[in-house]
Amino acid sequence: MLDQNAVRRRFDRAAAHFAESGFVHGATRDGLLDRLAPLTISASTIVDLGAAVGGATRPLLKRFRGAHLVSVDLSHAMLRHARGERPWFTRASCVQADATRLPLADGSIDLVFCNQLLPWIASPDRLFAEVARILRPEGVFAFATLGPDSLLEIRRAWAEVDAEPHVLPFADMHDIGDGLVRAGLRDPVLDVDRLNVSYRSAERLFADLSNAGARNALSGRRRGLTGRHRFRRMQEALVDEHGGVSLALELIYGHCFGGGPRRGSGDFRIDAAGIPLRQR
Repeated sequence: MLDQNAVRRRFDRAAAHFAESGFVHGATRDGLLDRLAPLTISASTIVDLGAAVGGATRPLLKRFRGAHLVSVDLSHAMLRHARGERPWFTRASCVQADATRLPLADGSIDLVFCNQLLPWIASPDRLFAEVARILRPEGVFAFATLGPDSLLEIRRAWAEVDAEPHVLPFADMHDIGDGLVRAGLRDPVLDVDRLNVSYRSAERLFADLSNAGARNALSGRRRGLTGRHRFRRMQEALVDEHGGVSLALELIYGHCFGGGPRRGSGDFRIDAAGIPLRQR
């Protein structure tokens, strides 16, 4: 489980340096935009869910001219930076909110663009249910996230030091697809890409992770400072013979269509016009 307060604090602190250190976020944003290009989407209202510093604002507004873009993020500091990405004379808003409890009307959104938010959501099913609620029936939910083969090198290095959680668990592509269908979203299409990242030192890697807000926010994490000896042992297990670090990332991209929130098995809808009047 994730500590959402810790998530918000980490991204608040990271906002000032996110644009330069969040290059993975930028890479998947561009990959997601490329995958949206072949789709025919008529969007007058767009939500950038987990907008961070607004890196998707300009390309989205360029493609969907005249659309109203709503940037949503849990971090107020991120949204302050996102406001600076809005071109003049555009319809754009910033909303600080929990992605699983959105202050948006049912069936009011044409496109939900969601780049690298899923790893920071404790309950993806709740997120998918909210997306299904706010999307119009033919609206599109497009997302990018990390798969379970990501950051295995860091996970294995920490496992040589202790058995405590240090790296976020990333959902499998098939589990994501099942969750989308359970929420009532239609026709999910998912694909996987790979990205290899190299660092000259472990120090540079962890500086980038901090500046991108991507540090341990798990509820079961060790409270307080990690001892220097333990951290050094982890670094020794992580680096290669030249002192560098190579990481592999599994990138999952997907999109699906709105169909309205799915009702429970005991829920029924009745057209009030079809109920006969009781005669006295």
